[in-house]
Amino acid sequence: MQKLLELAIRASEAACKEILSVYNSGDFQTEAKGDNSPLTLADKKAHNIIVSILQPSNLPVLSQEGKNISYEERKNWKQFWMVDPLDGTKEFVKRNGEFTVNIALIENQKPVLGVVAIPVTGDVFYFVKGLG
Repeated sequence: MQKLLELAIRASEAACKEILSVYNSGDFQTEAKGDNSPLTLADKKAHNIIVSILQPSNLPVLSQEGKNISYEERKNWKQFWMVDPLDGTKEFVKRNGEFTVNIALIENQKPVLGVVAIPVTGDVFYFVKGLG
């Protein structure tokens, strides 16, 4: 579990850098997702870097910005990463600093590891089931 935690922390920190590069550039090209919530270049860049860093775990990634994976395909997954590469896109666009990178490892439909990183402060919070 320690190696997976280290991987998730590294992925969240790399995503924070990608998000901040867009945040500091002011390039907030937005488009609407299927639910009419905003999608920015920062969302896409964060998603891509997270997926590439988590890839060595050989676990599937379920991400808001990834391809739509049907329930039929994922219902029997025993373990997978659940990712929101930029939680708070509306706040990102408002430039108020209130957004995060969220990565969780789900095992048998329950979170067993989680990482929340705050790009503007550099803070990273994490938990591992049984360790706190």
